[in-house]
Amino acid sequence: MIEYRTHTLSNGLRVTVNRDRTSQMAAVNMLYGVGARNEEPSRTGFAHLFEHLMFRGTRQVPDFDLPVQMACGDNNAFTNNDYTDYYITLPKDNVETALWLESDRMTGLDIGPEVLETEKRVVIEEFNQRILNQPYGDQWMLLREMVYKVHPYRWSTIGLTPDHIAGASLDEVRAFYRRYYTPSNAILSVSADLEPERIFALAERWFGDIADRGTAPDPLPAEPPQTEARRLEIARDVPARTLTLAFLMPGGRLSRTHYLCDLMTDLLAGGQSARLYRSLVREQGLFSSVNAYISGDMDPGTVVLTGRLSPGTELARGEEAMWRELHRLQNEPAGEYELEKVKNKFEAGTLFGELNVMNKAMNLGYYTLLGDLSLLNGEVTVYRSIAPEEIMETARRIFRPERCSTLIYGPLCNR
Repeated sequence: MIEYRTHTLSNGLRVTVNRDRTSQMAAVNMLYGVGARNEEPSRTGFAHLFEHLMFRGTRQVPDFDLPVQMACGDNNAFTNNDYTDYYITLPKDNVETALWLESDRMTGLDIGPEVLETEKRVVIEEFNQRILNQPYGDQWMLLREMVYKVHPYRWSTIGLTPDHIAGASLDEVRAFYRRYYTPSNAILSVSADLEPERIFALAERWFGDIADRGTAPDPLPAEPPQTEARRLEIARDVPARTLTLAFLMPGGRLSRTHYLCDLMTDLLAGGQSARLYRSLVREQGLFSSVNAYISGDMDPGTVVLTGRLSPGTELARGEEAMWRELHRLQNEPAGEYELEKVKNKFEAGTLFGELNVMNKAMNLGYYTLLGDLSLLNGEVTVYRSIAPEEIMETARRIFRPERCSTLIYGPLCNR
């Protein structure tokens, strides 16, 4: 159980604090509600570009990392389709250093032509390394474009093409910063052995005078239900063929469907004793590896089953076997031991996550963004309430051929 207190400044900045009496470290997390979903289709990759720009310094602090290191701290960031997250860990007595730095780069980021061109080159090279020059690197991009036709989840955080970043103007980048890096679009969360009132006072000191300059995010188009099977076969210079089945979930992160799909993918691929590995890899030898997961997005996400076919396995046979496991999920109730093992795994992961101050600070920010902070302590109960009959019903509703996007990704020639 994570205890927390919340407070909202007059400029809209939301502050959430957990007092952790077991650690001498403080975790300061600054989440901005901007991800790839907020980009224009002709200018994708901007949220990820800003993850880089935010470490290039401000007019007041040219080197962001230096004050963190002098305070005996560490910092990093990540971007996804829904938000961008910046975090600093440092001794609790130095927590004000982190708040000063975060408030400074919320308003004073130094985005000049030289800095922008440097980071554009870095991001473009990252696109080349991760997508173009990496075996199987564009699989997820191809799959997104199959599953989503109107929602901005159809591109990943790295963007649709490096040309969008290469062509970005200084004015476009500065406008993106002004719109999204603003108090009302930010969540400050702190976990440390400090009184919440002190953190609230420090937040007021460092952020209270910052004027909010943001505007409400544009409404996003809802992805219509898929009614016909989609199929794509791609040849690339890779060693083995992979088969991927993807299904759009009929509900977002706060829906019960999210928890059901998360639990189902663990039943299918939550370790070497799970169904897909046991049947398709160990017993039948049709695949050399298998996996199943959900994308976990805030809006309706994706359920993915994927496997790398063993040498000599015919595609049709591997595909039939994977569908057979889905039919089992639809028609055979999960055993008591099998289901309990998956639920225990989630509960253990939740408990272990509560031991780390940074995990707690990140989760405080994330669940605040979701709009239901009570889920921070309530999700175990949701998983515990899931019954075998509900799993079968959900599987029958989602895993249907007309709702499936199938990607076959294989070598240029048979090997």
